[in-house]
Amino acid sequence: MAPQQGTGAGAEAELPEYAGHYRLDSCLGSGGMGVVHLARSTSGMKLAVKVVHAQFAKDPEFRGRFRQEVAAARRVSGAFTAPVVDADPEAERPWMATLFIPGPTLADHVKRNGPMDQAQLRRLMAGLAEAMRDIHRVGVVHRDLKPSNVLLAEDGPKVIDFGISRPKDSELRTETGKLIGTPPFMAPEQFRRPREVGPAADVFALGSVMVHAATGRGPFDSDSPYVVAYQVVHDEPDLTGVPANLAPLVVRCLAKEPEDRPTPDELMRELRSVAASYDTQAFIPAQRTADIPEPKPRTEDAGPPPGRRLGKRLALAAGALGLVVGCVFAFDRLSGEVGPAPKPTDPGTTAAAFHAWQAKPGSKGAGPPPQCSYGAGKLLCAQPGLVFALSPADGTVLWRRSVAKDGDSLPPVLSGGLVQITADEGSRLQALDPASGTPRWHRSLPTHSGAGYAGGMLLLTHADGSVTGVDSASGDTKWSRRIPGKDASPFVSFAGDSLAYATSSSNSGSSTRVTAVDPDTGDVRWDARLKGALQPIGTSDGSVYFLSVDNKYGDTKAVVRYDPQSKASRQVTLPVPLQGAHAGVHGDTVYLLATGGSLEAVDMNAQKRLWLLETSVTRGSVPVADSKHVYITAPDGRLLAVGARSGKLVGQTSPRLGTNSDQVVPTLQVPLLADTHIYATAPDGTVFAVNSRTPSAW
Repeated sequence: MAPQQGTGAGAEAELPEYAGHYRLDSCLGSGGMGVVHLARSTSGMKLAVKVVHAQFAKDPEFRGRFRQEVAAARRVSGAFTAPVVDADPEAERPWMATLFIPGPTLADHVKRNGPMDQAQLRRLMAGLAEAMRDIHRVGVVHRDLKPSNVLLAEDGPKVIDFGISRPKDSELRTETGKLIGTPPFMAPEQFRRPREVGPAADVFALGSVMVHAATGRGPFDSDSPYVVAYQVVHDEPDLTGVPANLAPLVVRCLAKEPEDRPTPDELMRELRSVAASYDTQAFIPAQRTADIPEPKPRTEDAGPPPGRRLGKRLALAAGALGLVVGCVFAFDRLSGEVGPAPKPTDPGTTAAAFHAWQAKPGSKGAGPPPQCSYGAGKLLCAQPGLVFALSPADGTVLWRRSVAKDGDSLPPVLSGGLVQITADEGSRLQALDPASGTPRWHRSLPTHSGAGYAGGMLLLTHADGSVTGVDSASGDTKWSRRIPGKDASPFVSFAGDSLAYATSSSNSGSSTRVTAVDPDTGDVRWDARLKGALQPIGTSDGSVYFLSVDNKYGDTKAVVRYDPQSKASRQVTLPVPLQGAHAGVHGDTVYLLATGGSLEAVDMNAQKRLWLLETSVTRGSVPVADSKHVYITAPDGRLLAVGARSGKLVGQTSPRLGTNSDQVVPTLQVPLLADTHIYATAPDGTVFAVNSRTPSAW
């Protein structure tokens, strides 16, 4: 939405200079409730600040509605809405600041460019379905979904304006005789029984929005709102011009009775073929690479990204962050054991000799992409039914081995000098020779247990809290014991750290017990109880780093560093809580990527956020960093590089969706750093390598 100067009505033409401590730069537009201004935060982040009209600020009922809008917007902030940054509904002129989303509204896009094509429509419908799911999940009904309340951002649609939304537990009720909404996009029950409007009304509106996007008009079209109201309640929708493959879904959305409409989850299942392609520049592709600085070539040392691996499918229940954060790998190239990341060789020789490559060595046909790790001088990859090794120099297949197709496709782990994989839905562990893929031993795994690797040991945690240490080289049990405070969740470990860590948070989330264990013996090295609900993300220079999360919603509130030697703890509170955050550690800096694409760097020594970048990646991998860049992968197969110091996007590869775009990968491939090379995979089955020192050339 482009800024406009002097836009407004009446007194609003005299724009206020500030809302709170935010200076209002220009006007984005004016609506029935207020004026939306473009502003910047102290850190330079662009914001859209909504300031209510002066004539409404003195109306107690209006203030109540605005308070409710702020509360609703805060509850639903996520990947498909504009996150609330700040608000003051009690100010003389109430205001709310949300993250500025560049891009036109759907109404403006259709007016300017005409109806969308089929691919755009499917992406739009999938994005809106997921937005409605997130909104309804927190108990909010939008009640005014329409083309002007949908922003077409780079990474997909964003739903805005919760001015007439209602939480299910709200005490504000619709007044008798007063209709609230926009008639062409209102559901029949909003006219017939407005006090009983529920989530299904938003699904009806979604169907109407889709007709508008496909045809430029609504399914019920008249100049008179009274005629439209009659048509909505009594007539069949006009779907002329809606693509045949989408029309059946739209018809279901426009059912007269709420119970006959699909839920957002049902819509998403029908539209899975685009679920992995929200951030593929479907709407405004020209904005993706604007103002990307050209980095100067510099010699860099690859630092040790944190790493761990949860080897058992049943361990997924331990929590999404516990799995996703645990997928960063760095392996010692000589011994094959988990250890510090390999140091780059002389940049004058390695960079010149290395050539970017891509290969499709895995299973043919549709299926999830390979998940890879680096060890024993090879790329070790897995797909359901297949494990294989690639040469990191050119992607040549060194060996491949078929395994049970129902095995997981998490990256293989090199532990004890062997390639460790799970099969038979996590009930069996196999160890393969890294040179040939020949099986060396196998072992059944007990049910309802979690598995994690540390050094040359496999640590199995059981439902009763006991732990078994298995030698990864032989498959033999070395020790079995109970560890105080240990539950059934898996241990985690990190590259370059010889210890394994177990955490257990109190039911209230007020504290977390952290236990560090020697994996070779099971001996407890140290044990501490720290404040907050903490999730470990990495270690560096003897300290352990954690995310502090909200116990109710799981949002990340702060980053915590604990030094077990001094027993000192340091916490840096984030300016805005992050949803679905993944984090990686490099030195004293923590990099966090949230749902919706905000990537930020937190300096634990300076105790402040260094920078924030809106990447436009709807969901991404765990960030991996070296001294110069931060790397993440996106659902469409892109690998992105961001300056570690500047926070600017400096390079990205092309999307690689291919024919497998109907597969939604639960865990994205974490970028793998080795020497001056970086390796990643994509949904089309590609494994590829690029030079980590020159991302501007990707």
